[in-house]
Amino acid sequence: MTTRTDHRTVTFTKPFQLDGIDGPQPPGDYLVDTDEETIDELSFIAWRRMATTIHIRRNGTTQVYRIDPVDLDASLMRDAGMTVAPGP
Repeated sequence: MTTRTDHRTVTFTKPFQLDGIDGPQPPGDYLVDTDEETIDELSFIAWRRMATTIHIRRNGTTQVYRIDPVDLDASLMRDAGMTVAPGP
């Protein structure tokens, strides 16, 4: 089984809040990591997401929180002024 981590920076222009993180966070750039592993049972290469985390800087330290990538995408859409359809 092979694993990989994708690192990306997301930018919020307004305060935002994500499930599992206490309180609203200020606008700014945030590092998001997505860990994936290969699905070995298939005859072609495919990746399965195992975890998505965001790095939050507070009081001179950085804390890493596991987050729901769907919640992150919805927050980014709201930040961009797009309408987010309610989930099931």
